[in-house]
Amino acid sequence: MSVGIGIIGCGNVFPAYMKGLAQYVDDVRVVHCSDVILGRAEAGAATWGIPRWGDNASLLGNPEVEVVVNITPVLEHVAVSRDALSARKHVYSEKTMAVDGADARALVALADANGVRFGGAPDTFLGTWGTTARHLVDAEAVGPLVAASACFAHNRVEHRHPDAAAFFRPGGGPLLETGPYTISALVHLLGPVAEVVGRTRVGADKRFFTAPVRLVDEVDVEIPTHGTALLTFASGVIATVIISFDVWANDLPGRIELYGTRGTISVPNPNWYDGDVKVAPIPSDWDDDWAVAPTLGTAPEAGPRELVRGPGVVDLVRSLRGEAHRTSGRFATHVLDVLLAIQQSSDSRQPIVLEPVG
Repeated sequence: MSVGIGIIGCGNVFPAYMKGLAQYVDDVRVVHCSDVILGRAEAGAATWGIPRWGDNASLLGNPEVEVVVNITPVLEHVAVSRDALSARKHVYSEKTMAVDGADARALVALADANGVRFGGAPDTFLGTWGTTARHLVDAEAVGPLVAASACFAHNRVEHRHPDAAAFFRPGGGPLLETGPYTISALVHLLGPVAEVVGRTRVGADKRFFTAPVRLVDEVDVEIPTHGTALLTFASGVIATVIISFDVWANDLPGRIELYGTRGTISVPNPNWYDGDVKVAPIPSDWDDDWAVAPTLGTAPEAGPRELVRGPGVVDLVRSLRGEAHRTSGRFATHVLDVLLAIQQSSDSRQPIVLEPVG
């Protein structure tokens, strides 16, 4: 029987969750939505055929809601998740689950204390590229891994998002906005990170917006907009990472590459669930050396570059039936630790050694 889902937050990413969750009717059904702007909740319910809508208290008091999906603004995530966990609801939070490591650990501890599950985005590594690439890593298709590189460059949020100012204020920035996709992918493929050396900086002092629908035309930049890091994984693999809002065009060789003793694995953009995973084994002539790996796993159906979300919610629901919880709160906390450590290292000009998430 499908599990009742309540969604808190009916803003920009809400349709992506509705499109995605609609593809898993055997697992989930959305029974309630809420928003601090009640008219937005009402409109969301009408558009998507959700039987109940209202404020957050009404959703948390609904016994049909077993899992709460928290897609509120980033700075509201902790309070909303805490309320839901206190109501003994399972919770899946959009990225990032918190902007402070202590808050993230407190949420995980509260979930444990109340006997409920806590999970967090991003979940894109659950798609076909994540399954395929992880299989190649486990099979040592290019030998034992030595190093990796990853680049998540400018997402041009100024040109597409109706409220882009939040991306350049505390709680935003490339580390917390696009960084979770890159770091989750690397941790999924390579395991936990042991040490971080990072550097960040601000690019332009102001950002100017050209999205057809926008709340403001410009904003003063309050947080770093470019980050780079050297990550040392517990396995010994070292990765070079660029996460930036200041790279407007680039010709780098792929989003993520894994370098083994007998070749290279190329992984596509971790913002999406699918895409070709390519392998270049050695020896090769370096002119025509890439082969597309056979695709494994599944991904939600979507049109070209259509924003769809939801497999992480289904992952949590299936964990209630005994399956592995791959988007767990502990996994999400470790990803947050890595991202925060990049800024901490930049501020202190020292390496940051990460503690395991208990």
